[in-house]
Amino acid sequence: MLAKHFRTVLVDYEPDRAMCKINPRVDFAFKKLFGSEENKDLLISLINAIVSEEEQVVEVELKNPYTLADYRAGKLSMLDIKAKAENERWFNVELQIREDNNFNKRALYSCAKLVIEQLSEGMMYKELKKTISISILDYDFVPDTEEVHSCYKILNTATGKDDKMHNAFELHYIELKKFKKTYDQIQTALDRWSSFLTTAHQLDREHTPKELASDKNIVKAIATIDTMFDAEERQVYEVRLQEYTDVANIIASGAEKNIEIGIAKASKAIVLNMAGKGMDSAAIAELTGLSVSDIADLLQGRTEQ
Repeated sequence: MLAKHFRTVLVDYEPDRAMCKINPRVDFAFKKLFGSEENKDLLISLINAIVSEEEQVVEVELKNPYTLADYRAGKLSMLDIKAKAENERWFNVELQIREDNNFNKRALYSCAKLVIEQLSEGMMYKELKKTISISILDYDFVPDTEEVHSCYKILNTATGKDDKMHNAFELHYIELKKFKKTYDQIQTALDRWSSFLTTAHQLDREHTPKELASDKNIVKAIATIDTMFDAEERQVYEVRLQEYTDVANIIASGAEKNIEIGIAKASKAIVLNMAGKGMDSAAIAELTGLSVSDIADLLQGRTEQ
């Protein structure tokens, strides 16, 4: 069919085969790397790479720090990271592997939930502090943009400005699949973290590109990532990694199926259009590369409808 002449591979995901390395895009690894007390400096660096200058933090208090005991008890079924900064800002940071077209609603719910959780009995609404949601996504999500980082907040539609009247929350999406920079193109802290998250399986302390080696937090992350699990944690990680790989394969299979369906529809449309203009099968075959029998099958399908 025409598929063999026009086939394009659209799926660039290859499962991480470097099993001697820990993949930080696996949510369990992400949670321990950025959600452990001993690595709070890495979380602070990641947050500051994403938020604006006025939202920068110096210290954070982890509200749901990583522990294997909590994971065993099912308390870490949602592997997000909740933290409160010294400037009273609240943060919800999570990595999302599975493609979810409704993730924006989930992110909004999680953010609103954290706002509500701040209120204890007897508190005044004025005591509510800003909540910032950071979602790091391992798939394309925000439409009509190639930007890795997208930020959403409430604006005044008349002025198009943020007048701070409804400054209770903001949402950030980091789409790792849109990060295409080579090492020599890296300029910002977010570039460095995006590069680490997408190429960690290629990095080690002896062969770290200078663009990453200049950042002490990235250097620590590279040094930490392969040694942070004990034997039991490694088993949990391997299970999550397999789930990650399965998801990638499902996405790839679905995309390939959609490609084949699209190509088949395009093939039929082209052939019918040519036939409708009076072209015979031999001429259509010469122009499209299809066999005469393929063309006959498509035209027969038209007469059967």
